[in-house]
Amino acid sequence: MTSIAVLGAGNIGATLARKWTAGGHAVTLAGRDPERLRDLAAGMGASAATHADAVRDAEVVLVALPGNAVAAVVGGLGAELDGKVVIDATNDLGGDDLNSIGAITGAAPGASCARAFNSVGWENFAEPDFDGTPADLLWCGPDGEAGELVERLIADVGLRPVRVGDLDQLPVVDMLARLWFALVPGHGRELAFKVLTR
Repeated sequence: MTSIAVLGAGNIGATLARKWTAGGHAVTLAGRDPERLRDLAAGMGASAATHADAVRDAEVVLVALPGNAVAAVVGGLGAELDGKVVIDATNDLGGDDLNSIGAITGAAPGASCARAFNSVGWENFAEPDFDGTPADLLWCGPDGEAGELVERLIADVGLRPVRVGDLDQLPVVDMLARLWFALVPGHGRELAFKVLTR
C-alpha cells in the first residue's frame, strides 16, 4: 500500500484516486477547502485534507491541477515535497510549457519528479482496456525505486507502463499529449496508444 496525495479533484485526479483506492492504496484528495472534497473522497474510500497536510503524510504526490495554478500551490508547499515522488499530470495548454516540472523542481529540488498521466484523456484511465488489450502509458522520470513505484501506480490503473527515459525526454512525452489532442476530433476521446515490439 502506498500513501498518495492527489492535488486536484477534477476528472484526472478523481479518476486516478478512485482507481488507486480500489487497488488498496491510501489516497488523500487535497484542496484549499477540504470540506468541499469530503463527500467525494468518502464515496471512493479516500480522505480529504489541505494541500500541506495531504503532502506531509504522502509517499507520492500526484499534481493534477489546472496548469496555471500549479506554481502557486507547489510554491506554497516548498520543502514538504522534498523526498517525495511527484507525478506531474498537468497540461498547461495556454502556457509556455505543457508540463509543470519546472515549477515543481523550482519549489522542491529534492523531489523525484515524473511526467505521467498527461498524454491521454481521463476516460482512458477509467476504462484502460481496449477489447482485451490494455492501453500503454508512456512516461518519463527516474529509474530505480522511484521509477518502480511510478510504474506500479500506472499498472494499478490498468495501463501498461512504458518508460521513455529520464526527464530529458519531457518533450517526447509532451508531444504525445499534443498528438492525442490532435487526433481526438476525428477519433473521439476514447483513444490511447500502444507500443508494439518483437
